[in-house]
Amino acid sequence: MTVLNRWDSGSNVGEFDGHSRRVLSCAFKPTRPFRIVSVGEDFLVNFYEGPPFKFKQSRRDHTNFVNCVRFSPDGTKFITVSSDKHGLLYDGKSAEKGELSSEDAHTADKTAKIWNISEDFNETVAKTLPCPGSGGVEDMLVGCLWQNDYVVTVSLGGTFYLYSASDLDKEPTILCGHMKNVNSLLVLKSSRPETILSSSYDGLIFKWLRGSGYIGKMERKDKNQITCIAAVDEEIMSSGFDNMVWRIPQTGDQCREANVVDIGTQPKDLSLSINNHELALIAIEEGAVLLRGTQILSTIKFGFTVSACSIAPDGSEAIVGGQDGKLHIYSVNGDSLTEEAVLEKHRGAITMIHYSPDVSMFASADANREAVVWDRVTREVKLKNMLYHTARINSLAWSPDNTMVATGSLDTCVIVYDTSYNARARTEFFF
Repeated sequence: MTVLNRWDSGSNVGEFDGHSRRVLSCAFKPTRPFRIVSVGEDFLVNFYEGPPFKFKQSRRDHTNFVNCVRFSPDGTKFITVSSDKHGLLYDGKSAEKGELSSEDAHTADKTAKIWNISEDFNETVAKTLPCPGSGGVEDMLVGCLWQNDYVVTVSLGGTFYLYSASDLDKEPTILCGHMKNVNSLLVLKSSRPETILSSSYDGLIFKWLRGSGYIGKMERKDKNQITCIAAVDEEIMSSGFDNMVWRIPQTGDQCREANVVDIGTQPKDLSLSINNHELALIAIEEGAVLLRGTQILSTIKFGFTVSACSIAPDGSEAIVGGQDGKLHIYSVNGDSLTEEAVLEKHRGAITMIHYSPDVSMFASADANREAVVWDRVTREVKLKNMLYHTARINSLAWSPDNTMVATGSLDTCVIVYDTSYNARARTEFFF
């Protein structure tokens, strides 16, 4: 039994019973005399009069779960829809029944339908709105809304389609986003306007246009989970929880057939040489792997536990961060790495390393909430005491003009530092 109370006074204005299984939807008649209708998994449509609301009648016209009920804005009728693929119309005052035309009924075809309904309950389909997606299970439509001049549908994959009610032939505006944790974000800087890629653990990659927002989903044949991602305009490289590195050529919004490389152990980080993207550095537990295309040039053991890596845009230098907080700088010579220096400043495991766009500096961050900016030539600290996070730093990025560094942390805060001032000259953004 459900009890209905007024929100302002708490007084009881009715009790609801009559269902033997879970209630899936209910609706309130917006005009007098007031009515409430509830539907559920017991195939029932229950009708209540009030206030105070009391059970009036129950109808078992559906042969499967009744998923939703809604009154018309003027309260003259209400409609119920069911898993039996039927929509039934009822009089809003007496609950007398009509029915949507079975000739135009839904057939699990991933469409939305606009119906014309006359006063005598004659119904015809005015417009069928197909789902613009790829036709997969994620494109099944699971909800709809008519709001002012917009008809909105939503799919199982979390995509919203906004149609203009005054021009239903116009292509809908598409709004979409991740439904799992976003673990990677990067900018394709050579594209104009700049395109942003984001990836999540469920293997989805979305494209966003700077200043505009969502522009599309990268269609991949193999939706394996993603933990690390790097990209240039022509290629996406990703890794997950297995031993594979995926090199995925891209054309527009489409990903072509992926080239898969088994490196023998789970990748912990990866970095592409921007000017020579065939060359890539993959961090593994005990060392690193150098890739050229799909060929493994070498697997190098370092003698310390690796946690992060970055390769210079021209592929001549690599920086490897360890669990011990040290930064190891290597020169890249063919298929080998030669250690040039070891930098010690961090007090926690290295989580991020990134070169500045002009490659005159690089920045590093650790699990002990500190970031450091280094001069690449002298290998001296350029900006220190970047200690204003309260938790592990998980992300780091440079501004295009090389003057600012942004860090993101588990504390849900992003801090932007100006490299020409001390760390106290910072801007904080809380989310």
